[in-house]
Amino acid sequence: MNARTAPDPQSVLLLLAGAAVLSWTGVLVALAGTDPASASFWRCVLALVVLAPWALAECRRSGGLPLATAGWSLLSGLFLGADFLLWTRAVLDAGAGVANVVLNIQVLALPLIAWVVAGERVPRRLVFAAPLLLGGIALAGGVLGAGVGGPEPVRGAVLGTLAGVAYAGFLHLNRSVSRTSPRHLVTPVALATVGAGVLCGAVGLAGDGIAVALPAASWAWLIVLALAGQVVSWVLIGRGSAGLAPGTAGALLLVHPVLSVLLGMLVLGESPTAVQLAGCALVVATVAALVGPPGTGARLRGLARRHERAWATLTP
Repeated sequence: MNARTAPDPQSVLLLLAGAAVLSWTGVLVALAGTDPASASFWRCVLALVVLAPWALAECRRSGGLPLATAGWSLLSGLFLGADFLLWTRAVLDAGAGVANVVLNIQVLALPLIAWVVAGERVPRRLVFAAPLLLGGIALAGGVLGAGVGGPEPVRGAVLGTLAGVAYAGFLHLNRSVSRTSPRHLVTPVALATVGAGVLCGAVGLAGDGIAVALPAASWAWLIVLALAGQVVSWVLIGRGSAGLAPGTAGALLLVHPVLSVLLGMLVLGESPTAVQLAGCALVVATVAALVGPPGTGARLRGLARRHERAWATLTP
């Protein structure tokens, strides 16, 4: 897409709708009111109710995945499961808004993982931005005083950061799978969800077990979390990003962390301090500088393009 061409309004609306749906995930985790292992396990199981038949239909149409590719998809699910477990704990510790903001560390972690594993070059701009991003996460986590976002804001910020690193690992593997078998879009995601569910279930069983006798309201919120957070949001984001320049899509996706903070305050009554809000703003501004619209430099656009390809692998 030419930088001077106005973005397609329908694509913009689809992507914004997907980002808005995704911003509710932290709130839904909090409303479900269950432990991280149970919430993470059930969101995988419930999402597979939709993803499994969709993947089977795709395999009938395009053929099955090669065995090695299927194995990498399952392995990527272990990183996704770790992300779910860490991030859910971060939501309960630091609040939905802060947890979603610090998850943006994946913008830094993904190219670093690609550098370590595949030797891909890390843009110099990313190296310069790293201290700002980490400083914003520290402020958002309440190192200078926390609000009412959660009982353990510092621990939540640390776990949210680790969740972002795990999520970047998932994106890296999933991107590799998508390049190996571009005709399969749903099947790798379904297999990754299986891997994530197995890890979350194992962690739950090794601890206090997986909660089954949940209140009806908890089941309702978990169903909404699974369908909205893992199916609907990424369908909308993928369809929208396909019609937009990479930098434009990356910038529009910043609606997600901003709305997450606002929803945490409005729906859950979270009250982050001015310092925490400043940290959130610093994180969002740094990410905006890294994935800004075209015209900010060829390297920056290349970074944004790689991230969009990674996001697109999540889309049926």
